[in-house]
Amino acid sequence: MPDFGWAFVVALVAALILTPGVIWLAFRTGALDKPDARKVHKKPIPRIGGLGIYLAFMAAMGVYLNMSDIPSDAEQGMTGLLVGGTLIVILGLIDDYTDLPAKVKLLGQIGCAAVAVFLGVRIDFITDFSGDIMYLYDYVTIPVTIFWLVGITNTVNLIDGLDGLAAGVATIASITIFLVAMQMDVALVAAVTAAIAGAAFGFLHYNFNPARIFMGDSGSMFLGFMLAGISIVGAMKSAATIALVVPILALGLPICDTAFAIIRRAHAHVPIFKPDKGHLHHRLLSLGFTQRQAVLLMYIISALLGFSAIALTEVSTGIAVLIVAGVIICVMYGAKRLGIFRMNDTAHSH
Repeated sequence: MPDFGWAFVVALVAALILTPGVIWLAFRTGALDKPDARKVHKKPIPRIGGLGIYLAFMAAMGVYLNMSDIPSDAEQGMTGLLVGGTLIVILGLIDDYTDLPAKVKLLGQIGCAAVAVFLGVRIDFITDFSGDIMYLYDYVTIPVTIFWLVGITNTVNLIDGLDGLAAGVATIASITIFLVAMQMDVALVAAVTAAIAGAAFGFLHYNFNPARIFMGDSGSMFLGFMLAGISIVGAMKSAATIALVVPILALGLPICDTAFAIIRRAHAHVPIFKPDKGHLHHRLLSLGFTQRQAVLLMYIISALLGFSAIALTEVSTGIAVLIVAGVIICVMYGAKRLGIFRMNDTAHSH
């Protein structure tokens, strides 16, 4: 079996084995998501599933790193990714137990991203579609990289509103980036995304509706951070524009949902961090979809965006631009039809 195959299998099996232990731990330590007016579930549900995802991922990476030689130019980036990912899980666990204020959580995310940047995870250059490279100065590289890491971390965090939604979308995004990494022959990115996919998919067994455990902020922030970080590590070894456009499309669903939430809240003059019930999954529930139907539809949308991302690496520049433009038009039309830009108080999240 190829090394990335082992990374996927180890992460999958570890998540299946470890998650019941995390459920037990959550009940013993009071890490429970209790029902309230905004939520669908009727009884307390454990919410530190991210711990199981993280441990499963790290087990897979331990096996992979023992089996493979990491290229020296990627070693530093991997260190930054693993250390930053560990710190983001710790921050998420603190939030899962104590419900940190939004601004404190954001500062913590910036701190975790800064550590990753300091340890070598950074967007050093960009390429245009003709392949010309433009190197960036530190005063551009550092804030741009931190913004990317924190931004993607929060998009996955914010979409975690229905049973199985964030885990499934992260699995689909991981598989998308994995397939592109295989096309571009970037073995390290393939292995890391295979491990992320295995950990998220294994966790999904316990998280799909009706969920026995939620991933919590520890899980959603970890998945977002790792997908953002490995995209940067991959960009070091390939055309950075394509390498960063791919995860934007692969994570297009949570990215658009987050962007629309910011626009919606700004338009209504409410704080950007104030939760509302206008997310895509809320709109689908208010239209009469069940939780499972809404989640499966969003999986399909994510998969279609993933196919678009993979197609970008196989077509000419002109067709790539047309694909991106087509995706943007479809997304904007769908959002307008669903009323995503209006504030809504008629739906709930888990």
